[in-house]
Amino acid sequence: MARVYDNWERLVRATLNREQLRTAGLGHERIGSGIAGAVPPSLGRTSNIDAILQAADEIQDENPNVARILCEQAYSMAQNLDPNSDGRGVLQFKTGLMSIIKQKLAKRENVRIDRNQDIEQLWEFYKLYKRRHRVDDIQRQEQNLQESGTFSSELELRSLEMRKVIATLRALVEVLEALSKDADPEGVGRLIKEELQRIKKADAALSGELTPYNIVPLEAPSLTNAIGFFPEVRGAISAIRYSEQFPRLPADFEISGQRDADMFDLLEYVFGFQKDNIRNQRENIVLAIANAQARLGIPADADPKIDEKAINEVFLKVLDNYIKWCKYLRKRLAWNSFQAINRDRKLFLVSLYFLIWGEAANVRFLPECICYIFHHMAKELDAILDHGEANPAPSCITEDGSVSFLDKIIRPIYETMAL
Repeated sequence: MARVYDNWERLVRATLNREQLRTAGLGHERIGSGIAGAVPPSLGRTSNIDAILQAADEIQDENPNVARILCEQAYSMAQNLDPNSDGRGVLQFKTGLMSIIKQKLAKRENVRIDRNQDIEQLWEFYKLYKRRHRVDDIQRQEQNLQESGTFSSELELRSLEMRKVIATLRALVEVLEALSKDADPEGVGRLIKEELQRIKKADAALSGELTPYNIVPLEAPSLTNAIGFFPEVRGAISAIRYSEQFPRLPADFEISGQRDADMFDLLEYVFGFQKDNIRNQRENIVLAIANAQARLGIPADADPKIDEKAINEVFLKVLDNYIKWCKYLRKRLAWNSFQAINRDRKLFLVSLYFLIWGEAANVRFLPECICYIFHHMAKELDAILDHGEANPAPSCITEDGSVSFLDKIIRPIYETMAL
């Protein structure tokens, strides 16, 4: 119990520190200020205009000219997204942003602005900003600590502060990429292209800490969240990791984020679940397994493993209603016997159930219908897992050849209910 209380105190302390820094503009969800906080939803959902304007506000005192370049690019993006200002609040936003740009130009005090030099000035500022904040060195240090599995409050504080720097760099990179299209391909344009290629190969420095998540950062490593260092969580992540015994995924199947392939990638491919549902339920399963393991009170090894008792607890709890449904209808379960299925199959079935529920819309309020859907899809999954190659489930293949659980399973039921 002492270890559980210690873990809980560490997690609460880390959360409080992160919340304090978040409200100061350094946390996981940076709060936009000024014009950055006034970006209309119709523009913010499809672009990073708010992040670019936030970066412009933060570097205004350091380099007003670069701040002006960022604001002009944000205005150009808004104009391209909604040229007629049809969206709610778009006209007011554009008017306010143009007013700010004019103010920045007026402060130049008759200094001639050569916009042909914008890309060179932005590039020089980007390099200076990276050097001054030692981004490459700090990222290497953090990567070493991540691999060692160590965590400290000092490291957490430093990482949270770095997120502000990383967010600004990402905004600079996006504007650089946009402006480089018209740059000299043999001059600064070539340098920017090489930098962009380098970033894409080692994206952790500019995106790892800013990849969105609910509770557990699974898509990218995070040093600002203590929960990822708990042995139960590390063991749960390892438990759902892809095994060589699983059917082989196609070579062109893209693994999202900076993580290893896992069971959810197979379920996404064969049944066509939506990516957001996959991300949410991946976290849900990891937390459920980790919590069950923590309740066992088993001391953690250097290489933490999930006990079979924890797997069984989650399996029986999640599928309890389905088991009762089969018993009531005198139907045979989707598996031969509880003892006949290994831990991987149990985790696959639990994951499948949560994914069905997570994407079932109003059908989730019909528990018997969820049980019916799961019953047949579990049998499909059983057949798929027995093959060497992963193939889309026949029940979810659409007329155009794509795979979609929502279109083929949920939509027909929903439309029937709506009549």
